[in-house]
Order: sequence, then structure tokens, then C-alpha cells
Amino acid sequence: MEISYPGESADYRSARDALTRAEIDLRAQIANVAAQRQALPPGGFLPEDYEFQALDGSAVKLSALFGDKPTLAIYSLMYGPKAAAACPMCTSLLDGLNGQARHITQRASLVVVSSSGPERLRELARGRGWDDLRILSAAANTYQRDYFGQGADGSEYGMLNIFSKAPDGIRHFWGSADWFFTPVDGHPRHVDALWPLWNMLDLTPEGRGENWYPALSY
Repeated sequence: MEISYPGESADYRSARDALTRAEIDLRAQIANVAAQRQALPPGGFLPEDYEFQALDGSAVKLSALFGDKPTLAIYSLMYGPKAAAACPMCTSLLDGLNGQARHITQRASLVVVSSSGPERLRELARGRGWDDLRILSAAANTYQRDYFGQGADGSEYGMLNIFSKAPDGIRHFWGSADWFFTPVDGHPRHVDALWPLWNMLDLTPEGRGENWYPALSY
């Protein structure tokens, strides 16, 4: 099917056709990378069945977070007990995931963990309207350090980790480790594929902006 928008020039059409071919190639590459990811050999076993605290203060083991699903996704929110506010970047991502959580959890379990305590996280979730995200405190375990949500010096990272449950135990399947490899434009972009904000802005003439960040309120 040939497409031509009203008033466009021949130069525009030629450039747009070339861009369309590049976009199609990119989609094919994304599919190829997804297939490579899904073909990973088994990852390492969970070193312990970490115990988290729910927002009501009750304890829950990582093994119980799978529910009836074979896969568990855990996002590490950068909001430590000494942080004045939650990371605006993490917050933007989780605003989007909150809207998709009911769809995601038809196929995989999804939780958000932070090093802050349950009461502090409860206030944050209520203020953001995160009604569909399951948020847990990792303040009393070593999950954040073991899976790179936190550095030895207390630095925090917005990491995403995927775990798989099988008859032989729970294994780590994938982590957004490219956070630690050569950031693009100063940003790691390790979870960009999940992020409506940046994907939308990439379609605009202005793009993402050189030094623009999402805010916690407007």
C-alpha cells in the first residue's frame, strides 16, 4: 500500500520511505533480540527465599510472589529510607506500569520493591494512585544488593529482574544489566522498551530533549 500525506514534498516522501524501511528493520531486530533472550540457558538459583514486607507490614516470601504464574518480574524502585523523594524517572516508569499491571499479570507476576519501609511506601503508593502495583519493602533482606538494585555504598539503581519458577527451584532469568554499560546520551536506557514517555517523545521532532527529566508533579 502506498501512503502519501496531504501537502508532502517528494523529498519528504523519499526520506519517510527510507525511515519506514529502517523502522521495519528495527522491529525485526527487536524480535530477534527477544528470541535470543528467551533462548537463554538456565540462570542461577535464588540464593535464598527472600522475605519482604507488604504495605500492611505482613511478611511475604519471594516464592509466594509468583502466585499461579511461572514468571515473576521485580522492579527496584529508587526510593531508599534516606531519599527525600522517590526517583522521578522510576516514578514515571511505574506510573505507566500501574496502568498496564492488570494486563501484565495475566501472563506474569509483577511486583515493585524498595529499600524503604512499608509505611513510607504506603504513603508513596497512595499519593501516586498506584492501586494496581504490588509494592513491597526489601528493607530487611539483601535482595537489593544481591540483584543490583543497590550498590555496596548504598547507591540505588532502577533495576528490573525476571525470575522463573521450575520444578527444580527458582532461577534468575534476566536482569537489565545494560544499566552498567556505556549509557546513551548519559542515560542507561536499560528499561526504555517499557517506558511510554520516552517512546512517545522519540516520535516527535524535538525528541527527548538533552537535559529534560520527568517531574514528580506538574
